[in-house]
Amino acid sequence: MADPGQAVEVHGNVAVNGHVTGRDSEALLAQIDQTREDLARTIDTLAERVSPASNVRALRDKAVGELSRPQVKMAAAAAGAVVVGLVVWRIWARRRH
Repeated sequence: MADPGQAVEVHGNVAVNGHVTGRDSEALLAQIDQTREDLARTIDTLAERVSPASNVRALRDKAVGELSRPQVKMAAAAAGAVVVGLVVWRIWARRRH
């Protein structure tokens, strides 16, 4: 807190030491309401970012986006062909013995 007689820097209607310097309490109340609204929006944004449902939704959307790429489709088809080939080869090898 500022000492009596010491210069105090004023920002709008509020001094650095926390005392209201102007007579416009309505402006101060409007500023407090705006700050509350900003804080509520910030909290909502943070809650959405850490929400498990939101994270699952984002991962699902990312996976769907990745799976729609032609390179990924070709790689999946190649991997599927390899698996089918191995299964057929294993069945054929068992029947031979």
